[in-house]
Formats: sequence, structure tokens, C-alpha cells
Amino acid sequence: MSELNAPHPLSAYGWDAGFADGFTPYAAEGLVPGRIVRVDRGRCDVVVADGEAGVRHVMADTSLVTTGDPLNIMCTGDWAAVDLSGGHVRALLPRRTAFVRSTSSKRSEGQVLAANVDHAVVAVSLAVELDLGRIERFLTLAWESGAAPLVVLTKADLVPDPATLAHLVADTETAAPGVTVLAVSAETGDGIDVLAAVLSGGASVLLGQSGAGKSTLANALVGGEVQTVQTTRDRDGKGRHTTTTRNLLPLPGGGVLIDTPGLRGVGLWDAEGGVGRTFAEIEALAADCRFQDCGHGGEPGCAVLAALEDGTLQPRRLDSYRKLLRENEWIASRTDARLRAEIRRDWKRKQAEGRAAMARKRGVS
Repeated sequence: MSELNAPHPLSAYGWDAGFADGFTPYAAEGLVPGRIVRVDRGRCDVVVADGEAGVRHVMADTSLVTTGDPLNIMCTGDWAAVDLSGGHVRALLPRRTAFVRSTSSKRSEGQVLAANVDHAVVAVSLAVELDLGRIERFLTLAWESGAAPLVVLTKADLVPDPATLAHLVADTETAAPGVTVLAVSAETGDGIDVLAAVLSGGASVLLGQSGAGKSTLANALVGGEVQTVQTTRDRDGKGRHTTTTRNLLPLPGGGVLIDTPGLRGVGLWDAEGGVGRTFAEIEALAADCRFQDCGHGGEPGCAVLAALEDGTLQPRRLDSYRKLLRENEWIASRTDARLRAEIRRDWKRKQAEGRAAMARKRGVS
């Protein structure tokens, strides 16, 4: 293959013509592209092209792109314009996708967990009872991110009866319409090759609670002990935080995997569209309601309630749908209130500055 036709050294990390076009003005400044592998206290690990060697990792300072906006802060998966001579990240390329959750702070801020991913892999342990509501919550954020969600039921070796395993997969599928559900075991290797084929060549983020087996799954996909593994607690199946930072790992078949710490809280953040995708069958039913603004609470001609009565729609699904919609509306209202408060504070500050300026002017005159 000629050099002109040779793939870019960063192609395996997701670099393509679209990112190259967006990088053009930075290339003119002598900067080089790099993908953020890990962010840690004002510095980040970036993978960049390195001529015949392929790629190499460099540590770069992030102070020039540090922002007070939590939604625009650098995160694992970002593509960056790097000044190798100065050791700084100078700019971040626009994100194609971003997995965002609400923080637990009283300011109702969003937190970006991973950027520029094609697949959002929701890991769910079969060592404990399935929590379909939590799966729906993860899927809502995954759909909202712009990535394609995938549910992976881990530790399938703990369910030796094929009929029981098939039942668990079917139950999960009811909570994940239009989403692939795979049962895998990193212990026996069952299903790992299928999952690896799905993720090959793209960028994926691995999500789930502590104890879901994410680190073990990451090791199985990468083909080595790249992530430390800890056992779960016997009494409740929960695990300790094995992964404490978000790490981007290259996959043997091409593409990358971003492993994340276990998520205790998965709050929605501006996820109305994600709710609609997760509960696609309810949205489809609602389109046939007599009234366009039907609240599905007793209105005549409600197609959603009719589906409940004939058993087409399960009550649990409708309850979960309503719960996530209410939560999303509440977060949106708190965010709007915060923005209004910031506008008021800014207005009062400008007023105070204006009064101070007038006082100084009177003093001079």
C-alpha cells in the first residue's frame, strides 16, 4: 500500500475524514491531533501519531482549555489539538456524541462521562436480581448521547439453566425495545466474540454499577489484564470501585473502549428525546390518542390506556415512563431556575458597578 493510501496512524482510535476536516485550521498552526485517553488533575494522557512507530502517548497540560462549564470540560474520548513543543492542549474538536448525566450537586449541573462514542454498552450483572428500571434509565441517557445503546448481561455463567437465561434476556428486551441484548461470560468466554465483533472498529463506552463486571469484561475484550478486578460483596452483589478514572483502551479488532467507574447515581440531564426512544412503544401509542396533549391519565380516546386494558402495554413500563419524564422535567425546571438566578446576579452586579462608577464620577467632579 502506498503512503498516500495508507490509513492514518490514529484511524484505529476513531480518526476519520470528518475529524480531519475540522482539524484543518489547527494543522495550519503546527498543532497535531490527539485523542484523550485519560484526564487527571490538570493534565491528560493523549495518544498522537508518531511516524513509523504508529502512535505514542504524551502527557499534556489542560489549563488552556479548562472551563467553568462542566458540559464543556475535557473528558476521555475528546479529540484535541495538541502543542507538542509546549506540552499543552490548545483546543478541543466539536463532539459528535456525549454521554451526560446530572450531577448530585444542588446546582443541577450536567457531567460529561465520555465523548465521541458510537456504542454505549450498558453492563448489567446476572449475579443479582434484574433492575429493569435502572436499565431503562441507562438506556435513556445512552439514546440521548447520540450513541447506539447495547445491553450486556454479564456473569451469564452464574445462570447455568439455558431456559432461565433465555427468560432473563427476554425480560431485559421488554425494557430495551430496538436494542440488542447479549448475555456473556468473561469467565467462560461465552458471547465475548459476538460482543467484540459488534464493537470492532468503533468507539464504545462501558457503563454500569459497581460490581457489574465492567473491568473483567474490559479485560476480556482487550485481551489482557489492563484493568484491576475486585470481587463483589457476597451479601448484596455490589462491588467496590475498581476503575477510578475513565480510561480509553484500544481493542484488538480495531476501535477503542472507554471503561468508566461504577455509577451509583444516574440522574437524567435534558433527556426528553432519550425517554422517547427508550419507551418507543408508548410514544407510538400516544400518537394515536384522540387528544394531542393527552396525559394518559383518564382522557377519552387514550390509546395508551387502551393498551393497558388489553394487556398490550405492561403497567410497569408506563410507570417507569412517567417517572423518568417527571424527573427530566424537574431537572429542567431547576436548571432554568439556576440560569434565571445567574442572570439576576449578573444584572445586580452590573447595577452595583454602575452605581460605583457614578459615585466615583461625583467624587471627581
